Amino acid sequence: MEFKVDLDVFSGPMDLLLYLVKKHEVDVTEVPIAVIAGEFIAYLDVLEDLAIDQVGEFVELASVLLEIKARALVPRPEETEEPVELVREDLVQRLLEYKQYRDAATMLEDRARQWELRFARHAADEPAARGGPAEVTIADVHAWDLVGAMTRVMVKREKRRPRQIVHDDTPIETHAARIEALVAERGRVAFTELFDDDMPRSRIVGIFLAALELVRRGAIATRQDKLFDEIWLEPAPPRQPATASTLPLPSNPPRDTA
Repeated sequence: MEFKVDLDVFSGPMDLLLYLVKKHEVDVTEVPIAVIAGEFIAYLDVLEDLAIDQVGEFVELASVLLEIKARALVPRPEETEEPVELVREDLVQRLLEYKQYRDAATMLEDRARQWELRFARHAADEPAARGGPAEVTIADVHAWDLVGAMTRVMVKREKRRPRQIVHDDTPIETHAARIEALVAERGRVAFTELFDDDMPRSRIVGIFLAALELVRRGAIATRQDKLFDEIWLEPAPPRQPATASTLPLPSNPPRDTA
C-alpha cells in the first residue's frame, strides 16, 4: 500500500488564527496583532514547506496581519487608505463569526456522538470492516500543536545553519518505519526528539510528514501532559472490532472559507 500523506487535517487560516488567540489566553476582541502576526508567519513557513493546498489563503491573511501591525506601529499622518482600526475590527469580526461557526459545529458533533451512544445500532447493522488505514482525524489543536513544535525545531536549526544546503530524499515510509520502531521500543518518545539540530530541512519535513500520517492513520497516538507542552508519541491503543457501542469517528473541523 502506498504511503500517501493526507494534509487535509489542517483547516484554513482563520482556524490557525483562532488557535493562536487561544494560546495567548486572550479574548478574541483583544487579539495582540503585533505578537500573533510574527507567530502566524512562523507557522506559515512550515506550511509552505509542507506544500498544503490552502497555502495561498494563509499568505493572504498573513499580509493582512502584517499590514495592521505595520500601520499601527508607524501611523501615517494623512492616511487616505481605510483606517487601521477598521481593518482590525473587520478581521476581529471575521474571527468572531468563525469561532461561532466552530463552536456550533463542535456542539453538533458532541450531540451526534451522545445520540449514537444512546441509540447504538446493533452490531449486525455495522458496515463490514475494510482494510487500509483507519479513518482517524487529528483534532485541530493537535494538528496546530504539531506545526508549532515543528516551528521550534526549525528556529533551533536556523541558529546552527549548515554551511551548505543538503537535500535528503529518504522516502517518507522509511521515516515512518523508524518512528514506529522507536515508539514501540521506548513506549514514549518526545516529538522534538525525532530531530537533530544539524538535520537538513528536507529531512525535517520528511520526518514531520511521516509522524503526521502515522497519527492520522492511528498507527501511533499523541498526548500532551499540559496544553501547548511537549507532544509525546505513544503506541496506539488496540483497535476494537465494530460493536453496538462503537462510536463514530469525529469529522474534520469545519474548513475556513474566509
